[in-house]
This record gives sequence, C-alpha cells and structure tokens, in this order.
Amino acid sequence: MKLKPVITSLLETDLYKFSMGQVIYHQYPSYKTLWTFKCRNEGVIFSEEMVQEIKEQIEHYCRLEFTQDELDYLSSIEWLHEDYIDHLRIWNPRYADFTITNEGPCGLTLEAYGTWLNTSMYEIPVLAIVNEVYFRMMYNYDDLFSQYKKKLSEKTQWLIDGTYNLGGFSEFGLRRRLSAEAQDLAVKTLCENNKNFKDSICVGTSNVYLAKKYNVKPVGTMAHEFIMCVGQGNPMYNPAYSNKIAMKSWTDEYGVLNGTYLTDTIGEETTHLDMEYTYSCLFGGVRHDSGDPYEWGESWIKHYQDYYNKYHDERVNPKAKTLLFSDSLDFKKASALYDYFKSKIKVAFGIGTYVANDTDVEPLNIVMKVTECNNRPVAKLSNEAGKTMCKDDDYIEYLKKTIDWRLTHKE
Repeated sequence: MKLKPVITSLLETDLYKFSMGQVIYHQYPSYKTLWTFKCRNEGVIFSEEMVQEIKEQIEHYCRLEFTQDELDYLSSIEWLHEDYIDHLRIWNPRYADFTITNEGPCGLTLEAYGTWLNTSMYEIPVLAIVNEVYFRMMYNYDDLFSQYKKKLSEKTQWLIDGTYNLGGFSEFGLRRRLSAEAQDLAVKTLCENNKNFKDSICVGTSNVYLAKKYNVKPVGTMAHEFIMCVGQGNPMYNPAYSNKIAMKSWTDEYGVLNGTYLTDTIGEETTHLDMEYTYSCLFGGVRHDSGDPYEWGESWIKHYQDYYNKYHDERVNPKAKTLLFSDSLDFKKASALYDYFKSKIKVAFGIGTYVANDTDVEPLNIVMKVTECNNRPVAKLSNEAGKTMCKDDDYIEYLKKTIDWRLTHKE
C-alpha cells in the first residue's frame, strides 16, 4: 500500500522550530544532536511495510525546498531576520542524517544525528509521517476520518452553544494528527466558526503551513529541546542553571519579543529561581506541560504578584501575564481551567491530539526527543516521571544531584 506524500511543504512544521532555529543559527551553529523516536503505547507494532513506507515518506520530505512564496511569508514574521531566511533559502533536510530500521520493541527504530540546526527541524514532520502512515495502513482510514469529522462537528457545536468556554485557544495537533486533511479540516472549521462561538476564539495554529493557508496566526515560542541543549550540551555549564542560560540566550536574540517560557524542563523550582525580575518582565508568560495545572498556575500567579508587590511595575502585574496550558487538554479540562483562572490572570490554551486526532481508536503517544547534544547525554525532568526520556540513567541521577545542590545553595 503506497500513500501520497504526507509532508508536502517545509512550512509544515510548528512555529517554534523557526523561533528556536534562528537562535541556533546565530548562537549555536556547531552544536550536534541525536534525536530518538519512542512510542509510549503498549502493544503497538509497526509492520515491515509501515517501516518501509515511513522510509520512503522521509526520503520525499528530504527532497523538499522552501519556495519563494514560503520564504516571503516567513519574512513577514517580525522577529525572523533576513540572514536566517537566507539560510532557509538554501536549506533542505538530509536523509543521510537518519537511521531507520524495523527493530526495537514497537518494530520501528528511528534516530537522527547531525547539526542541531538540521536535526531540530526533523522532529515534527517525522512524527506527522509516522502517525499518518500508521493509521492509514493499520485501519480503514475512511472509517476513521468519518468518525473524526463527526467528533469535530460535535466539538464545534459545543463552542457555539457555550457548553464549553475556553477564551483564546490555538490548534497544536501537527505531530500527532490523524492526517494532513484532518488537521486542515480542524483549523478551517474552528477558525471559520470564530464568529459563532459564544465565549471562545481559535486564534490560530502551530502549523505554519496552515497558518499561511488560512491567514491565521502562527503560534509557538520554544520547546524543551532548547533549554536542554543550551544548558546541558556544554561541559562548561552546570546543568542546574539550564533555565538561566536559556533565558539569557533567548532574550539576547529577541529582546522584548520573547513570547512564552516553558517551565518544566528541569523542574519548576529552578525556573522560579531563574525567572528573576528582568526575565519576568521580558517574557509574556509561561507554558504548562506537566504536573497539576492548578497548583502550577497558582505558583506562577504568586511569582508575578510577589514582584509586583515589590516593584509596582505593571510589566509583572499578574493581570498582564499569560498562563498557556498545553498538557493533554480536551475542551472540558480547558473550560474548567479558564473559569478558574480568568479573573486572576490571562489564560490561553494549546490543544493538540483532542482536536487533530479524535476517533474511536486510541491515538498514538509518540515522541521524538533529543537524547544527546555534542555527544553528551541530555534529559528533561518534567513534573511527570513518564515524560522523562534519556539514554543514560547515571546522567539523570547526576542532573538531579546538581539541581538538589543548587536549590540548597541558593544565591
């Protein structure tokens, strides 16, 4: 069974790959990274035919180039610089960076190794390829798509009649979408119905290709990889200071156009410690990706309120900041969070799989994470142990010890 190309444009990735890519291009062009695929679902097996199709789809992706029209669109984004756009003009993925076999617990082993500038760009399209190949070859896709359309219609009606009120939310489903046409339908349907929603608005999508296609806002700032690599990829740095290093690097690049900071890479305590007054002013808010969202939100409201009480600076007034929730959300969870926090602070949501891959079949929980930087292990220590992914258990223990030491020796 041969499929049509899943990825047809190099814009078909999440916006934060470009915001991170520009910092990598300017500040870390020589860094090298290893990326490793993992399927977290028990019992899922990729057949040899699926693995072959995934190889062919990635080969096709590696033959793509940015068109002039796409480069012009990227140039219209105010914080992307022309020298980085010129880099993208001559950039394309390298199939030689990939190792793909039919080994491993799930029948698919997939890794990419090369410059961070290259390999960072592979994650999202590769996951979209793996996901779509699996669902098209494992099931009757037409049946799945019919189920998907029915559920999407129900969700849209819930926002119209006010069953759920979310305030502002964005579509974040590219990496685990059912298919390209499913995500396209979701963005088109939700954005076209904004005028009909009772107390919700779909402000845009993380998928840059669809943002351009439907003239909506592309959304995204950074991923865990950025904090992991800049803080753990250089032996000169103590990894317990990863957040401080990442914040400085990001603000050196973007100044006051910093966007939203992701807080859980090496635990929340170090992020609160390093998000000092200046960075609290410069970043527009913080993103939640693991742990109890209510406790997390209250901790950040207190963080901003303490600075506001001390400096009386409206830039750190909680009412001027945004909590962005993005951890396995559905409309019910998001609506409850919105009702709880909306009077205390600005609230936004990034909703992915629930919008882009909701059928009668369980979605895949697949990831492709950076596991080494400059031939050194790196790790994310989120607020949920199941999200930790590292090839070196000894390194995880070392990282935890550096963090514990720092928290007991605060400046």
